[in-house]
Amino acid sequence: MEWLETLNQTYAHYDALLHQPGFPGLALYWLIVVLMMTGFYIVIAQENLVKKIVGLNVFQVSVFLFYITMAKVDGGTAPILADGIEAYSNPLPHVLILTAIVVGVATTALGLALVVRINKSFGTIEDDDIRAMENAQEVEGDGGKAS
Repeated sequence: MEWLETLNQTYAHYDALLHQPGFPGLALYWLIVVLMMTGFYIVIAQENLVKKIVGLNVFQVSVFLFYITMAKVDGGTAPILADGIEAYSNPLPHVLILTAIVVGVATTALGLALVVRINKSFGTIEDDDIRAMENAQEVEGDGGKAS
């Protein structure tokens, strides 16, 4: 059971870093809010489709951090039965986040594949240029009639 002791010592080390005197208790939550708003801003403010996907990934990472932070149990250890351990951490949130990471990677790959197809079709990945081209195609399709 030496590996369990090593695991508990490592966990206790990081737990002590987060709860040392003078460390603001809400600093991690503020970091999450800053990451979330940064990702949201990138998605809204950028016209480049690749930058929008990067913004979605930043937003997604902030949600992962928030979920894992909420799942932490003070003094909890890995759910391995051993003598002297009274509090266990629930592994389900961590498993769900691992699943969400895999889904996020697949979604990012799909988004980037769509950006490649859009670039082949329109010759650009700038959102405003694509809209202008689509509007021009609609006007041509109407025969130049203004509605």
